[in-house]
Amino acid sequence: MVWETSPSLALVSLICRLLWALTPVGMLWVGKLIVDLVAGAVSVKSGVPDGLWPLLGLEMALAVAGDLLMRAAGLAESLLGDRFTHYVGVRLMRHAATLDLASFEDPVFYDRLERARRQSAARLGMLSQIAGLLQSILTLLSVSAVIVSFSWWFLPILIVALVPVFWGETRFAMLAYSLLYRWTPERRELDYLRLLGASVSTAKEVKLFGLGDFLVRRTEALFARYYAENRRLAVQKAVTSAALNVLPVAGYYGAYAVILYRTASGELTLGDLTFLTGAFVRSRNALENVFSTLTNVSEQALFVQDLFAFFESKPTIEGPGLFAPRPIQSGFVFENVTFGYLNAAEPVLRDVSFRIEPGERIALIGENGAGKTTLIKLITRLYDPTAGRVLLDGVDLREYDARSLRSEIGVIFQDYVKYDMLLKENIGVGRIESLDDFERVVEAAEKSLASEVAGQLPKQYEAMLGRRFEGGADLSMGQWQKIALARAYMRDAQVLVLDEPTSSLDARAEFEVFERFAELTRGKMAILISHRFSTVRMADRILVLGGGRIEEAGTHEELLARRGRYAELFELQAAGYR
Repeated sequence: MVWETSPSLALVSLICRLLWALTPVGMLWVGKLIVDLVAGAVSVKSGVPDGLWPLLGLEMALAVAGDLLMRAAGLAESLLGDRFTHYVGVRLMRHAATLDLASFEDPVFYDRLERARRQSAARLGMLSQIAGLLQSILTLLSVSAVIVSFSWWFLPILIVALVPVFWGETRFAMLAYSLLYRWTPERRELDYLRLLGASVSTAKEVKLFGLGDFLVRRTEALFARYYAENRRLAVQKAVTSAALNVLPVAGYYGAYAVILYRTASGELTLGDLTFLTGAFVRSRNALENVFSTLTNVSEQALFVQDLFAFFESKPTIEGPGLFAPRPIQSGFVFENVTFGYLNAAEPVLRDVSFRIEPGERIALIGENGAGKTTLIKLITRLYDPTAGRVLLDGVDLREYDARSLRSEIGVIFQDYVKYDMLLKENIGVGRIESLDDFERVVEAAEKSLASEVAGQLPKQYEAMLGRRFEGGADLSMGQWQKIALARAYMRDAQVLVLDEPTSSLDARAEFEVFERFAELTRGKMAILISHRFSTVRMADRILVLGGGRIEEAGTHEELLARRGRYAELFELQAAGYR
């Protein structure tokens, strides 16, 4: 993935790191030559020895080269890190767009997505750490090769001293990941509580209901439980690491004592002492870097596996198939459809069968939870039936390409999105390939009466909506709803679906919207979900849902005459206006 992000920057980083890794042993060796040269001149009192200044110049050149290589590697990795962050973020977005809606409603999947999203950016240090690991290994090998030429047993002492430290660090890295993994739902709840307590969308109710102290107490209680467990692990790690660190310190000073003894006894020169002391420090630091980097990489790899687990998740609905028919010939048919959400105790729909003819306007009514919106999700193939099938022109919806099918259906759900974008973009996203078609945007706005909203804003269609960005206009719910309706009209689809489309509109605006709706859907297939009987009576046929089944079907007059469930609900609503 790093290589795909930018091969040139990755290559520059590796080359600089490899060359930088070799400069320590070169500087140590030149330093040894300088010390031996000066010591020899001092012993015979011959003055400044020949070759001293070239050696000093060479050491200085190596120091400058090392600094330049370090800065070049840092620059390349900084730029690479920025590009890699963007690359991973875009890849997450692209993959998420292919997954089923059911995936995002599964808590286990959502926790994995949250860990992938939160940790992918936080773990970018892996990039430079792996490059640094290669550099430390090369430095260790080059320095150790010279150390072994003096005394072969120096290197085993270092390794044996540091292995326990590596084991301890790795063990606690696993425990830290385990803690974060287990606490992912609670950490998500913490984020949610903090959002509730400090968000423009919740500020009114928090103040009116006096929820501030309640949310703070709940947040503090949840954090206290997490902090107690995290603190216990941190203390254990600190104590264990301090105890294990005694071994490498003892190993280093033991070897240092031997080097001093051999130098004092004349076995080693002062240059050898300088070189070995420096090389020993370098090798010890390199070994520590190798082990600590391996520990960090192994810890971060645990988090990165969440990222790859997310990328490995596959959709069950998306995929190639037949193009949706245009025009639709015989319409939709539900054949004994049953559907239940993941982990739900009971199915939402049970053995539902009905059909929608081309050009027919259907209204779905029923109490909350009756399955009205679920039927729309099945028609748009956001879900597939648990049992039974949905046909379009006699072909199972599973046989169609999901994108092609959805392009023929314009939907505005009750929980539509309020995009913090320009007004024209809020409408244009209804058919993204026509986002820059301003005439089409204006036409859709006029159909939904969102043109009136545009007329009230100083910049009209160029106005920024929402409070997230500077200068954004904060609209009423009714105004937002007109814009969402324009989004559905923007699609110019064969099927228009409105789920509670006028719930936030006043009586006059509702009348105007549905007067236009009746006109605009003439000859088109339309599905309307509403609790207002003044709205649904305009439909050609009304389906009454209850208990996961279709209890009644017919026109407004037919259903009233039956004196059944529809008539009961109609009388209850009418009584409220008397």
